[in-house]
Amino acid sequence: MRILLPAVIGMATIVVASNILVQYPLGTFLTWGALTYPFAFLVTDVTNRLAGPAAARRVVLAGFVTGILCSFIGTQIMGEFGPLVTLRIAIGSGLAFLCAQLLDISVFNRLREGSWWKAPLVSTLISSTVDTAIFFTVAFSAALTVLEPGNDVSWATAPIPLLGLGFQAPFWVSLAVGDWLVKLLMALAALVPFRVAIARLTARVA
Repeated sequence: MRILLPAVIGMATIVVASNILVQYPLGTFLTWGALTYPFAFLVTDVTNRLAGPAAARRVVLAGFVTGILCSFIGTQIMGEFGPLVTLRIAIGSGLAFLCAQLLDISVFNRLREGSWWKAPLVSTLISSTVDTAIFFTVAFSAALTVLEPGNDVSWATAPIPLLGLGFQAPFWVSLAVGDWLVKLLMALAALVPFRVAIARLTARVA
């Protein structure tokens, strides 16, 4: 269980950093937070591999609580167009994080006896997809304006070519697809640090 405290600290750091960096655009369809948030899945998977699902769930809970605190702070900070974090964004963020991370743990557990790469890759691909779908739908879809009627999300629902190239779709769909593609790439890239972390931490325990 020596990994638990570093994992909690790592998860909290990623959540805080992502909440800050999401305020800074990276091109038209991404923010800098899109590059840091996927590492949350790496922390969960390393913890799951070394300490089991119960420990991984504790790390997820720590990240969830940290996310709630970040959202609360964000609601108190006024930006150019209102609070940095709206109710819909707070709900979408918390729900997406919790559902996706717990799903990641469950899928990883089912595949943990297979090839070393299969559990982290498949669990992250599936849970990242769920994370993106939940967050962007809850936060920006016109179908869910009932969650926060006073929040004007017309900027997110305006139709544009998908990622600036494809068929017409609400702007938030392009944001979601861009975020999802980054997560898929990061899932592949994270296999290397996952393998290295497992090897080094296992050697220390031994």
